[in-house]
Amino acid sequence: MQLALIFLATLSVLGVSLLLPQPATAATAEEDYARQASVAPQPDDIGAGYEIPPAQRVAPRAAWWYVVDMALLAAALVVAALIAHRWRRRWMAVTLSLASLAYFGFFRGGCVCPIGATQNVAAGIADSSYAVPLAVLAFFMLPLVAALLAGRVFCGGPCPLGAIQDLVLIKPKQLPPAVDRWGGKFRYAYLGIAVVLAAAPAAAREFPICRYDPFVGFFRLTGPATMFAFGTALLAIGTVIGRPYCRFLCPYGALLGVVSRFSWKSVSITPDEELDCGLCTEACPFGAIENMRAKRATCLACARCFAHCPRQQYAWGEIELYEIEQLTQQAADKPTDKKPATRPIEEPVA
Repeated sequence: MQLALIFLATLSVLGVSLLLPQPATAATAEEDYARQASVAPQPDDIGAGYEIPPAQRVAPRAAWWYVVDMALLAAALVVAALIAHRWRRRWMAVTLSLASLAYFGFFRGGCVCPIGATQNVAAGIADSSYAVPLAVLAFFMLPLVAALLAGRVFCGGPCPLGAIQDLVLIKPKQLPPAVDRWGGKFRYAYLGIAVVLAAAPAAAREFPICRYDPFVGFFRLTGPATMFAFGTALLAIGTVIGRPYCRFLCPYGALLGVVSRFSWKSVSITPDEELDCGLCTEACPFGAIENMRAKRATCLACARCFAHCPRQQYAWGEIELYEIEQLTQQAADKPTDKKPATRPIEEPVA
């Protein structure tokens, strides 16, 4: 409830501000495009019968659409936090991911997204003449606020880029911890490069995160063939390696990882006391569980561990109490370098 109130209050302020009249700028989407008279070709110079075409106008998106986007993002973040910390159901996380993929991905074409908004914010900080739209700033900030309160819940549900990768994860394989650890450092390098390019002077400014988004071509059904090939390759890898883009390339994921280290609440795998059976570790395709505990910086709040935890299954009424010890013993009998469960099995609190 506290999370919901915080997000609703933030959303109300942002929504009202967005609907207020905005100050005029030197160039807006409303203005007609026209070259100077000394440069533009004249009918007499071109030949008889030629008519100058009407000026092209870029129709801006209605302000209320941005309010709808922000409201849905805030609501999705609240739901994702409740799934990770209260409801603890995998099917709920899957449903939220599919809904986010349908709306933020295919319906809205992957724009506005918090990942690309990183560049807009960097450009706005470096260049006072660059106006960052309020909706873009809201999309950048809301998942960070959520991460500070509840961990990386944006990754586990509302993010369409993560959802499309989860959709193809068929037979996940665990990567060696060293590969996971060192591979994840590429995200910070990519983030640094993107910020530097976005903060460059206007003539040299580039937004590589958006330009090289591997999945936006699938959302919009258009784009360079090279990016389709890149996205297809990532999805192919993603059939066995969980979320390769999120873990090794996503610059916004790097920011969320840093912020979530200081999150108010972290994911607790069981409803009471964890077992040392290792079933949750085996179920996590992202290497985000260490010593039977979820790591704040890398846990994506996907809820997979809940579905494989015997104590959680008992709390749901899916198994009997004696089956907890059976499942734990079966896990302990598997060849592994982890210690088997040593604590006595007590009836967990539902």
